[in-house]
Amino acid sequence: MSDDKHFFLREPWKYDRAATLAAREEAVEGFETRCLHVGFDPMHSQNDFRSFVPPLVQSITFPYETFDKIPCPVYGRTRTPTNTVLEQRLASLEGGEACLTAGSGSQALFNLIFTIARPGDNVVTSLNVFGEGYKQAVTIFPERCNVQFRFVRDPADAASWDEKIDEKTKLVWVETPSNPCLFITDIRAVAAVAHSRGVPLMVDNTTATAALQRPMDLGADMVLLSISKFMAGNATILGGALVGPEPLVEDIRWNTTEFVGAIMQPMEAWMALQYVETLPMRMQRHSANALAVARYLHAHPKVERVNYSGLEDHPQHALACRQMSGHGGLLSFVAPGGMQGAATVMNSFKRVVHAVTFGTSRSICMHPPTITHEHMSAGERKAAGIDDGLIRFSVGLENPEDIIVDLEQALAKM
Repeated sequence: MSDDKHFFLREPWKYDRAATLAAREEAVEGFETRCLHVGFDPMHSQNDFRSFVPPLVQSITFPYETFDKIPCPVYGRTRTPTNTVLEQRLASLEGGEACLTAGSGSQALFNLIFTIARPGDNVVTSLNVFGEGYKQAVTIFPERCNVQFRFVRDPADAASWDEKIDEKTKLVWVETPSNPCLFITDIRAVAAVAHSRGVPLMVDNTTATAALQRPMDLGADMVLLSISKFMAGNATILGGALVGPEPLVEDIRWNTTEFVGAIMQPMEAWMALQYVETLPMRMQRHSANALAVARYLHAHPKVERVNYSGLEDHPQHALACRQMSGHGGLLSFVAPGGMQGAATVMNSFKRVVHAVTFGTSRSICMHPPTITHEHMSAGERKAAGIDDGLIRFSVGLENPEDIIVDLEQALAKM
């Protein structure tokens, strides 16, 4: 599709799903191959740079060939060559028609809702969403745009999602596995409910990534990503993306991003391309390490609860096994003694880093009640399973025995 500043559809999420799935099934390349090759071919004639790796094009503007022939790309707020390669690759990995990168995952969410919703409209979601998204849902959009967010009573029950949808609902938003409590939402069931009411479903796939979960194969219309987390894997870049129908992606690109200007910079996009090449094997190692750590914590007498879908007693373990090929590198656990207990454990780590992010190659921890989810009321945190003693633990790529040794000595301080 050519770039068209005036492209707009009343319901841009509607597209030929059957044709998209059929085209995807015809692809002969596997996921690992696409992580390395989609969007840039070192041997192709269009590779004017004669480069083995995708080039970093740092220019924000691009020359016209003639007075009346607009170049594509034309300006950095809409598209750059480097970002385009990343967008093509992410769209391929997630199984969507198109992709638009953004300055962060939170910005990608904002751009989507700002584009599709109008005053008086609403979005249906649950309390199982990331903290900055919750802040947008309860403060930014309701108070400044008159777009309301409805939180379902029981996210495990499809009927709870259905009862919140009405004629003014523009989007159903799911995060699975959720941050920080690793709640698993049944994507196929929620998609069926949303589509029966003529509403699109967007799934935040940040925690699992396409290496472990393919929401669009299960019925989702869009996928939200924080590239800063497992996609990059080392806390060096800030970026986000939305994958979905091409008409919607281009609507956001030309009618929101071009004017808001909060884009992912070419340098960050170029770095992300390097990191995505190793995503499949990194997620396998994250998953294996996290399962070993989760089993250790589950058996520890001082740990009150462990949230990790790879554990057989996780409430949605069977569901997670059906819709994911692995359980990922993020878990959380509850230390005894509430907030003070969590502080004791986290202050005692010698190797695990206390910082605000997850999905890094190094193991990292954080306290959601006082950082990412501090804007929630105590009642909302309780409903979401965010206890005062909850520690979010992103399991890294270290030797798992070394991670467990650090946990052992920290928990011994309790």
